[in-house]
Amino acid sequence: MTLEKPGVEMEVKFFLSDLPALRDRLLSLGAEQKQARTFEKNERFDTPDGALALSGRALRLRHDLRDILTFKGPSSIIDGVRVRPEHEVFIDNPDTARLILEGLGYEMTVRYEKWRTVYLLNDLFITLDELPYGHFIEIEGADTALIRATAGALALDWDARIEASYLELFERLKQSKGLTMRNLTFADFAGITFAGSDLGVRPADCPFLS
Repeated sequence: MTLEKPGVEMEVKFFLSDLPALRDRLLSLGAEQKQARTFEKNERFDTPDGALALSGRALRLRHDLRDILTFKGPSSIIDGVRVRPEHEVFIDNPDTARLILEGLGYEMTVRYEKWRTVYLLNDLFITLDELPYGHFIEIEGADTALIRATAGALALDWDARIEASYLELFERLKQSKGLTMRNLTFADFAGITFAGSDLGVRPADCPFLS
């Protein structure tokens, strides 16, 4: 059974300094909560030589309210929005799915975690993500102009948008802080302090905070 979403992912991501304030603004604009704050675990798979990552592709098992297998193709930037092929399917038995992937020659390369809350606004999915290294908002939909207009309505600085993935930001952080952990989990980040500059990003909501 496939998820009810198109085969193309179109989204923009921003780093936040004040997630509660952004949530309040989102609700003031009439956003409808579609998924309550949910803990999400992900496993990224690749070949031993990292061929998928090197070609801009991704293969992931995600575990939250359901178990989902996702494939993402190489991305491009259109009107400032990251666009890439994406195909997802529900998995009834994640252990069997993992065995199938391993039998095909893939191995689990990294685990990563986040808390995610999902809203619907202007036919766009708005996700508030809490990762071990900070808070983010993603705006996803089928219209790049609408995505940009909604970012403006949320008082987000468009020039502060992030084109990198969460795992790419993880690699930046490891390099800037000299970290050696393999996985992006809350337990691995316990006691570690960092700033947006360590990720190579800046908060998109800062200029609008009073």
